[in-house]
Amino acid sequence: MADRAHTYDHVLSFALSHPWAIESDMLPVIAGILARHIAGVDSTAEIAAALVNRKNLPQPRAGSIAIIPMYGVVAPRMNGMSAMSGGTTFEQLTSQLRESVANKDVKTIVFDVDSPGGNVAGATEFAHEVMQARTKKPIVAVAQYKMASAAMWAMSGATEIIASKSAVVGALGIITAHNDLSAALATLGVKRRYLFAGEGKADGNDAEPLSADAEARIQAQLNDAYGQMVGDVVKGRGAGMTAERVRKEWKAHTYGSTEALALGMIDSIATLDQTLARILSTSTDAGDQRALLSLTSAGDTSQEPAKATDQDRPSDAQWQNAATRALLELDM
Repeated sequence: MADRAHTYDHVLSFALSHPWAIESDMLPVIAGILARHIAGVDSTAEIAAALVNRKNLPQPRAGSIAIIPMYGVVAPRMNGMSAMSGGTTFEQLTSQLRESVANKDVKTIVFDVDSPGGNVAGATEFAHEVMQARTKKPIVAVAQYKMASAAMWAMSGATEIIASKSAVVGALGIITAHNDLSAALATLGVKRRYLFAGEGKADGNDAEPLSADAEARIQAQLNDAYGQMVGDVVKGRGAGMTAERVRKEWKAHTYGSTEALALGMIDSIATLDQTLARILSTSTDAGDQRALLSLTSAGDTSQEPAKATDQDRPSDAQWQNAATRALLELDM
């Protein structure tokens, strides 16, 4: 129990000190679980029921295609939350991406995404990793079945973004929560005070209502993170995308695949298997052809054509020639 308590304390400390790029209905779940922990209630069963726990991860390779799963809540250095939610960390994703880029046998990298988003910390850094990687190899992101907030933020730098028919994408916004525990502490007979030196050191503490000044400072942090998100999405999506479109047209809503395609958030509608089959079908490599045969014999990989967006996305040949320009856009 001591190890579990330590894990929760680490997650609690991190969750309260960083804003989140996550679906708005997911944050109360996380906040509620952590609040119950503060009150001394064992939330293990609630965590198991409320958060995604994906088993049966896909094979790491399909011929010359490396498949990287992005499941559940994504955040940096949060192995405790990852273990509880079936999620992953930005460090794990970065390591897998770099290994795939360095592997000469890997020709294309596909992200299999099913995530409500995650923490702001590490999101912009990983988004830049994706944008840099696409200058070396095609990066394809497939939403099956959710690519929201931080996940969409990071994957916006992919060469191509695809969503399955029933997928949900978007939720590009920043959110946080403040727990005013003064009433709960009073019920327990606890009157907590913070003694400090340095103006603002105790701003936003959970033992009292949020002051106007503390709220303004937190809002400024959220605005700054949102600006980073929008900037990365505009760079990632390339020609035709503007900050105005992201802020005013996309907003922070989630969309089904058909509407997301019309908005230019994604490039086509297809399943993961259909996407893998399409990529493998263009290769003459014997290993890729065997992988294609295995894939197509396992199920229907026929793909219905989808209308192209007005977004100018690079073809597999174009990204090779645009490497220098892309790196300059990333200020690298």
